[in-house]
Amino acid sequence: MVDADKMNKPLIYFTFGTRPEAIKMAPVVKTFLNDAQFHTKIVITAQHREMLDQVMDIFDIPSHFDFNIMAPRQTLNFITTEVMNKFSALLAQEKPSLVLVHGDTTTAFASTLASFYYQVPVAHVEAGLRSHDLENPFPEEMNRKLADALCSHHFCPTTIARENLIKEGINPSNSFITGNTIVDALLMIVEQITSEEEKKVFPQWDPGKKTILMTMHRRESWGEQMKNVAHAVSDVLQNRQDVQLLFPMHRNPAVREIIEPIFSDHPQVFLTDPMDYRQFVIAMKLSYLIISDSGGIQEEAPSLNKPVLLTRKVTERPEGLNSGVVKLVGTEYHKVHEELLKLIDHEENYRQMVCKRNPFGDGKASKRIHQYVRHILGLDQGIWEKEREAFNG
Repeated sequence: MVDADKMNKPLIYFTFGTRPEAIKMAPVVKTFLNDAQFHTKIVITAQHREMLDQVMDIFDIPSHFDFNIMAPRQTLNFITTEVMNKFSALLAQEKPSLVLVHGDTTTAFASTLASFYYQVPVAHVEAGLRSHDLENPFPEEMNRKLADALCSHHFCPTTIARENLIKEGINPSNSFITGNTIVDALLMIVEQITSEEEKKVFPQWDPGKKTILMTMHRRESWGEQMKNVAHAVSDVLQNRQDVQLLFPMHRNPAVREIIEPIFSDHPQVFLTDPMDYRQFVIAMKLSYLIISDSGGIQEEAPSLNKPVLLTRKVTERPEGLNSGVVKLVGTEYHKVHEELLKLIDHEENYRQMVCKRNPFGDGKASKRIHQYVRHILGLDQGIWEKEREAFNG
């Protein structure tokens, strides 16, 4: 029997499939679930399974549809076709008023394309990021460009992101500056963490040492580039007994086959499996600095006053570079080694990279996205201009 009340409400789909998407969508999802004027459904593809489930548990997010597509050594072709087929079958059963996708994953692109074929409008959260290099990051730059081209509405984290869309011919009236939702998610977790919890998570750490938090996982980093960075960090540790390293390793064998031989027997190194998000936030809080090729860490670190050495050739998040909290160091041994020592040994260099304001967000992005969607679907026409509050990042 059809619920008459639900028939009168806009049906909203959120679709995502990886840990980063889930983290960044979590505060938006919770905002919509708390609005009784929407019928909100969560569609997860499980492009990543275990890491996605951890985030769903931490933020207490339900799933209404679970495609469970993850397979051993899955290819991009496999992920794309599986998401397309399963999401298309779902859209054939019921037609939502709006689909919200996030970022640059294969799940986001494939869900957008399936929705486009079914003439269902899509809103892109974290729209407009550009590295202007299809090979870096791969395949994310292509995913987000194609998603933006097909989406009806664009929620841009910063002014630069919106300007990228306008240059590509996207209608400015369909793009909105919101801030990045990862800041919302981060602040939600930070408010919950106690000092006692911090002490229990990493009892093996020496509190008298400077802790480097390191992550690397991107496809374009596999091979010699990742080896270069790891050896640079390892050599710094060999000569500095006052420094320790925490490296939560991605489960991908392409990462572990490089990292484990370099670091596994080092007494100042702690190699772990991927942490749940709550543990990772604690790790960021307790770290002295962060070395990473991650996109999300570039956005989170400013809120925690942590410098980031970014081991990539280019970044689609220039705001971090412009504010000084992120430094692009690439993957050459000597550059990574040099920049790491500059931060460890020179207090002035370190202080210059501590940002007083996060250029990526202020913790209100989810609220703005919610207001924009209410406006888009005609629920708040009368008070739109009065209530809108843009983030000028």
